[in-house]
Amino acid sequence: MKMNGNEIRIGNIIKHQDTLWVAVKTNAVKPGKGGAFNQVELKNILDGRKLNERFRASETVERVRLDQKPHSYLYPEGTARVFMNSENYEQINLENDFIGDAAAYLTDGMEVQLEFYEERPISVTLPEQVILAIAETEPVVKGQTAANSYKPAILENGVRTTVPPFVGEGTKIVVNTADGSYIKRAE
Repeated sequence: MKMNGNEIRIGNIIKHQDTLWVAVKTNAVKPGKGGAFNQVELKNILDGRKLNERFRASETVERVRLDQKPHSYLYPEGTARVFMNSENYEQINLENDFIGDAAAYLTDGMEVQLEFYEERPISVTLPEQVILAIAETEPVVKGQTAANSYKPAILENGVRTTVPPFVGEGTKIVVNTADGSYIKRAE
């Protein structure tokens, strides 16, 4: 699908220089002299490179639509993780490097979204929150519960985070998968 260069918005995925880019920042510029343009910061989906590009209203770019397919995480296999398509039960192996830091939050049967471009996996999206138990932390100190301070803790998956003083070992907490931060105690 073609679109004008001045219509590019944050989050749009475009094909530029024969590869896929996602728009990270956009800034519509209307100089006093000359035509208006859209200053766009692009990030390469495949290798993470960044690029600043000017697109005039007269230029056209190809907007790309990615196919999103629900998958279930099954198990680790060597340096990869195995996922199963929830619709047709086909399995796919994705390397840990491709998944990145999010691989630490994968649990058996977890539902994730895989994005594909021309049948090639581009990204994995995990749920925003997961429930994990605290494996190791400092003991609770009476009187510190009123303070707005956090203490270090290690989750059952080995990820380090910080938790409020009243949270002890074995407590299940809700964790943000984007940055590993404590959200609340699990119910």
